[in-house]
Amino acid sequence: MAGTTPVSDARARTRAPTVRAVAAGAVGNLVEWYEFAVYGFLATVLAERFFAPAGGGSAEALVRAYAAFALAFFFRPLGAVLFGRLGDRWGRRPVLLAVVALMTGTTTLIGALPTYATAGALAPWLLTFLRVIQGLSAGGEFGGAVAVLTEFAPPGRRGLYGAWQSFTVALGLLLGVGVAAATATLLSDAQLASWGWRLPFLLALPLGLVALWLRSGLTETPSFLAHGRAPEARTVRLGPGVLLLAAARVTGWAAAGYTFLVVLPSYLQVTLHADVRQALLSAALANAGFAAAILPAGLLSDRVGRRPVLLAGAVLVTVTAVPVLDLLQDQGASGVAKGAALVGAGAVVGLMAGPGPALLAETFPTRVRWTGLGLAYALANAVFSGCAGLIITEAVRRTGDPDIPAYYAAAACAVSALALLKRPRTEVG
Repeated sequence: MAGTTPVSDARARTRAPTVRAVAAGAVGNLVEWYEFAVYGFLATVLAERFFAPAGGGSAEALVRAYAAFALAFFFRPLGAVLFGRLGDRWGRRPVLLAVVALMTGTTTLIGALPTYATAGALAPWLLTFLRVIQGLSAGGEFGGAVAVLTEFAPPGRRGLYGAWQSFTVALGLLLGVGVAAATATLLSDAQLASWGWRLPFLLALPLGLVALWLRSGLTETPSFLAHGRAPEARTVRLGPGVLLLAAARVTGWAAAGYTFLVVLPSYLQVTLHADVRQALLSAALANAGFAAAILPAGLLSDRVGRRPVLLAGAVLVTVTAVPVLDLLQDQGASGVAKGAALVGAGAVVGLMAGPGPALLAETFPTRVRWTGLGLAYALANAVFSGCAGLIITEAVRRTGDPDIPAYYAAAACAVSALALLKRPRTEVG
């Protein structure tokens, strides 16, 4: 064809799979985190419908709802190992298709579950069972998506390409809060409690079908084709020291992310007595700041390194978490000041989320990359994300200290800052 050259043809062939890889990895993460966001943002409603029989207190029911939320996270490491081993042995594409199908199906079923009023004590058990299945699929999703994004990345762009995983997390959270807020605004409180809460979960079905369509056309990554099917791939082992260090490096990202981006609405409602619409608006502002910072942070990490950017985010959360929460509690502070603080808190978490995926991917070789990075991330999230709502809600209820969320996020980020100062021997350049 006139006007084409071998060089331009080669660039076109190189660009096509990377664009498809970004889209395929991104949409799967969006579905996953959309569901987790919806559960977190509607936790107070779910607590009333599934965990509060007659006479049960709202705080007690919320603790039970967050216990089911936390349980799913403890199945993430198992999902990371199960799907990671399959993905490292048989390829990225088929396993990514399986995990997004599993997540889509279970999320849709949550929207169709009978409540406590209909099914009695069976209702919370059914919800918890579906949360466990979601935990397994989510544990496999992260490692596979990050492996695809970073293994298709052009030289010198792993940070930016890996950041797309975190960016779609932000999009999923924003979509979740947007759908939850729209549902709560358009429906009356009675309609929301009766049937409206189901709509956000049922929306996962069309989102999941789009994800399956995109992933069905995904090609295998060059790194896996070159290294993953080699005979020696089956002999590679993961060292516990490297796994624990990698998990420690992202604990701050996990804890601060869930504290300021997901748990915040329920905290504002139960502890500060905000209504559901104010709480969801606050979450939207925090998630907007988070989304805005992710891709620039990933790009910056391609220029100055992953650890300096992550370290900056961890240190900033450590020193600003308490002042931000105190500002939210200050009845004399203006709405503009509180909104700016929420956007800033989200942006600081974005500093860690941007380079985080690439840093984890570069910690493990191709032959165990999906398993290694997925397991490290799942371990951090099982302890510091899945338990965030449960620990914060119960600690505030027992102590009466409204600064508990800030202490939680700051302590986790201090751990990450210390871990980031050490470079593991197996880190991939």
